Amino acid sequence: MPATFILFFVVAGAPFPFGSTNDLSIAFWCLCLGIAVMFAPTRELRRPHLGLLAGIAVIVAAYAFVLHEQLSDHPFLAPFQPIWKQASDLLGVPIAPSASIVKNEAFFALGAPLANILAIVLGITVGADRERARRLLWVIAISGAGYALYGVLSFLIEPTMILWRDKTAYLGSVTGTFINRNTAAAYFGSCAVIWLLLILEDVRRRLPERHIEWRRLSLDLRTIPPKEILPQLGCLLICLMAMFMTGSRAGVGLSLLAMIVAFTLFLRKDLPRRTGIWISLGSGLAVALGLLQLLGGRVSSRFDSQGLVDEGRVEAWKSTLKIIADNPWFGTGMGTFQWAFPPYRSPNISIRGIWDAAHSTPLELASEVGIPMALLVAVGWAIMLLVLAKGVFGRRRDAIIPLAAAATATLSLLHSCLDFTLQVPGYSIPFFALFGAGLAQSFSTREGRSASNAVASGGRGEGRTSTADTTARRMPRLHKSV
Repeated sequence: MPATFILFFVVAGAPFPFGSTNDLSIAFWCLCLGIAVMFAPTRELRRPHLGLLAGIAVIVAAYAFVLHEQLSDHPFLAPFQPIWKQASDLLGVPIAPSASIVKNEAFFALGAPLANILAIVLGITVGADRERARRLLWVIAISGAGYALYGVLSFLIEPTMILWRDKTAYLGSVTGTFINRNTAAAYFGSCAVIWLLLILEDVRRRLPERHIEWRRLSLDLRTIPPKEILPQLGCLLICLMAMFMTGSRAGVGLSLLAMIVAFTLFLRKDLPRRTGIWISLGSGLAVALGLLQLLGGRVSSRFDSQGLVDEGRVEAWKSTLKIIADNPWFGTGMGTFQWAFPPYRSPNISIRGIWDAAHSTPLELASEVGIPMALLVAVGWAIMLLVLAKGVFGRRRDAIIPLAAAATATLSLLHSCLDFTLQVPGYSIPFFALFGAGLAQSFSTREGRSASNAVASGGRGEGRTSTADTTARRMPRLHKSV
């Protein structure tokens, strides 16, 4: 289907043009995703999927209201920013006021959120079919391994270049096609999580026992042909290598944590009941520490010298909280943080550089659109994680899809509390699409079907035939054919 191929193209291509942070790239991806939504398949959608889409529509309507308040010359509720009256008094000329500190900036800042919304909607509609959802998982994994391989090779061959441009920052770190090493670490780490789950699923499918016999595990693993598993292991290793070479503390640490938890949840039914989970978590932590010492020397040294979070970043968060306190209802305007921050900038922050991001997406969102809108988005994230948890623990087949979505969603959310990962479209577009597919696959195939079947059969004036009756009618035919 056209929508499926367009989604795969966008998911694979979004990280390429320097993380798609410029307006032209964002507009192009919005155009592609918008066309795909117009041709999106809807046959597989069921009642739970429609409920998810309705929830997204509520968030879109709230965004539209906030956008109206910040762009309109006559907002319904939002007060005008006092900066406009001050400017008018100083200049001695009348200036039309606005609820935003930068006029019309909210319109230009709409691109990235719009792309994310279109991506998750397409993820739900396309991912309602299990085969298409699996292909999406593979597209993200393979493209991530390709970008990781490019990042490592470009760092070894020409570390001063990103694609065809000069690299001006993070010269000692792998960034792939991204500008920021922290975003690159989260991207490579998320792809490593997916590769780990794909490998676990493949290995688990090849084991003969219903439950893993840990004493015989080494013997069972020897029966797997190496050529069938080595390519996946190679891709996992490339993603891990690129992740460690970024030198990002939070990106590497949270990615390893996500891999440990994903590993434990995937094998939870095969672990001993009482102590298995704790043994798995402890063993995973030991392996993670070993990898940090073996591959992450620069990461470990940064942990030792700087801790988990820089002091300047903490001061920036305090300053952002002051912005929120002064603009609690409708914020300073979407996309206006870099103009709103200077008057609130803490004297404890170094005078070097310009803070164009709060390095905490939730705080920056609240400062730009207000506390009510930020709380609504937080509720949406909480519902999404609960639905994904339902899919992880409730599905017997294809549980890997909601598990991959839940693991990467948790990783990206936690990392965005310390940085701006989800504000980079090159990362957010592929993984919002994965979140949508994970949500769609969090419900069993039969869920929501009975009501729709009943309506369809009622319209024909016929009762719905039970499975047992159908089987009974087919048995004589089967017997004759034999």
